[in-house]
Formats: sequence, C-alpha cells, structure tokens
Amino acid sequence: MENWQEILSKSIISPGDLPEEFRGDIPTLEKVVARYPMRINPYYLDLIQKVGTPLSRQAVPDAQELSDNVCLEDPLDEENLSPVPNLIHKYPDRVLFLVHSQCAMYCRFCTRKRKVGLDTMKISERTIKLGLQYLQNNKSVRDVLISGGDPLLLSNEKLEWILSSLRKIKHIEIIRIGSRVPCVLPMRITKKLVSILQKYHPLYINTHFNHPGEITKESSTACGLLADAGIPLGCQTVLLKGVNDNQETIKELMRSLLRIRVKPYYLFQGDMTKGTDHFRTKIETGLGIMRNLIGHTSGMAVPIFAVDAPKGGGKIPLVPQYVQKLDKNLVFNNYCGKTYTYVDGY
Repeated sequence: MENWQEILSKSIISPGDLPEEFRGDIPTLEKVVARYPMRINPYYLDLIQKVGTPLSRQAVPDAQELSDNVCLEDPLDEENLSPVPNLIHKYPDRVLFLVHSQCAMYCRFCTRKRKVGLDTMKISERTIKLGLQYLQNNKSVRDVLISGGDPLLLSNEKLEWILSSLRKIKHIEIIRIGSRVPCVLPMRITKKLVSILQKYHPLYINTHFNHPGEITKESSTACGLLADAGIPLGCQTVLLKGVNDNQETIKELMRSLLRIRVKPYYLFQGDMTKGTDHFRTKIETGLGIMRNLIGHTSGMAVPIFAVDAPKGGGKIPLVPQYVQKLDKNLVFNNYCGKTYTYVDGY
C-alpha cells in the first residue's frame, strides 16, 4: 500500500498531464499555473472523476483566474499585520502562525494563492523561531492557529518540534491546526501522527470540506482517528459558485460532517482574493442558505455564516433578518415566518 508521501509525489502539477476531459486550452492553463501553481494528488483526482464539476472546479486551473479585475492580492491585509515573517497578529489574544508553504492540493479559491506553493512564501526554521520568540514575548496571546500551506504536510518530527515549542510558552492556552489534509489527502492521518498530536491538548483541528462528495470512507476514517484521540474537529466551508451555492448541497454537507464527528464551524463568504472572483456568490445566496438551515435541521449542523472583512477587518457574522421591531418588546419572525413577541427585560 502506498504511503501518503508516495501518493503526493504522483500529483499532477502541469495542465498537459490532466485527464483529457479537464485539459481545455493548454497554453492558457499553463499561463495560469505559471502564476498560481497546481497540484492535484491521485486520491483527489479519483474523487473528481467520480463526482464531477463541484470538485474539478476546486482543483483544475481556470482561465478566469487571470481576468479578475475586482479582487485584491492580499484581501485580508495579512502582510501588513505581520510583526515577524509568516505570523499574522490581527486579534488581541490570538495569532495565525504560518509554518508550511505547501498544500496537498492547491485550491483555486485559496485566500493565499498569491504565495502558497511559490518560492515567494519563504518559511524556514529561522522564520519559525522568530515566530516562537514573538509569541514568547507577547503574553496577551493565548490562542495560536497553525496554518500555511498545510501544517500536516510537515514531517512528524518537525510538527512535534513546533507543537512542543508552543506548549513550553506558558501563556498559550490553546493550539489549533488549520488543515485540509483530512479531506484531500486523508491517508496522511496515521496512528503515529495522531499519537503525536494528542500529547499537546488542548489541541483543535479545523478542517475544510466544501462538498458532500469529499466525505469518503478514507476521509471518514481520518476524522475518526483524530476524534478518537480526543481532538475536537471543526469545518470551515467556503461558499463557492458552481460547487455548493445551493441549499440542498450545504444541508447535506453539514449533516454529513456531523456523521463523521466534524462540527460545522464557519460557512465563509468567498474572500476578495485576486484570481477568485468567478467563485464569489451574492451575500443573499448565503443568507438564503442559512435561513434554510436554521430551524430546519439540528443546531449542531448550523455553521456561522461570515465574511472576513477586507483590509484586516476580521470575521463578521451574517445572519438572516428575523427582528421586526425592538423597543419595549422584541417583535420577530421565527424560522417558519410566524410573528412572535418577547417582553424585554429590565
């Protein structure tokens, strides 16, 4: 049986190597890949061929990536919020710590597509040590989200070095890992990896599924290994045109996530990232989906619909409008559209 490194080494990185049905105009796609790299590993390619467009759109380059005149290279202003390389300190008590520049698959809608997988994203032992030193010196930080790229593509040894170093900083209470590996390369989640991760509780993993077709026997097994080790799992889904921008798909995805012990966490409106405008939906689309979820399925299956504000404004939750009036009483509609009154407190 192939291990995850062997599977990753067989990834498609050139448009000319794509299956014929996905090739399109090769010269144009080569221009896209010269700017925004491609990697589709054999596991996810097999899923694409089984499921079709909702998965191929996420992975196969598109000429529209080069014709985006609306969005921004760095929509969340991460570079200006980095006191040291690859560490973003946006919120008072938590930071985003980028520790790897590679991914198991390069998603075409990635918010960091300006640099992930490119030589311009320089991460080394030196930059990681600079980040650790910054965290040691900033006692206001209690929560660290490790991301990249994908941290779970690091070797077990390097990942453990980072985790153990963070655990030595007394004021850091929570460690989170952001990873799409359980979805796109689930065989990376081995018993050895899990035995390392579970030594550093409280540790959380936020993974990323966008379509029910991504929930397979393999990804279910990977999430099960993590959950059995006491690692709480959340999912950050992105609302994507032509992938999941309808009520039925999102509802099925959220319910399916709960079945594999992954809590729906965020449903994100697409970031205004250069090269991704063709994925963005109207805000009303997301609000309509949320109205179809709230009250119509378990609250456990309802994520927070949010937009990550451009220029570093942070995550803003968006909810359907239920309130009709608020003075001495709260007058509101419920999920069925019926009107109710709640007498306000004093």
